Amino acid sequence: MSVFAVTYHYSASPEALAELRPTHREFTGALYDQGVLLTSGPFIDYAGALLLVVAESADEVSAILDNDPFDIAGFIGERVILQWNPLNGPFKDHA
Repeated sequence: MSVFAVTYHYSASPEALAELRPTHREFTGALYDQGVLLTSGPFIDYAGALLLVVAESADEVSAILDNDPFDIAGFIGERVILQWNPLNGPFKDHA
């Protein structure tokens, strides 16, 4: 398994995001409970978020995140998936 850093850039209004946020957080919470999501959260002063995902490939990450309610609603204008090598800290054992 590898760790992938995923960035979202939101294309929806703050109001639309707020309306769907509880469903999105249920989705990310379930991924966390399954051990697929290491952590996630929104950026401050930027319309986007960072997610750290454990998977076999970028294609697998993409398939998982295609089920995100924010993505299904068309709220993610750009999603970037990059394999990441955590050398220090709490995520180093996942690489």
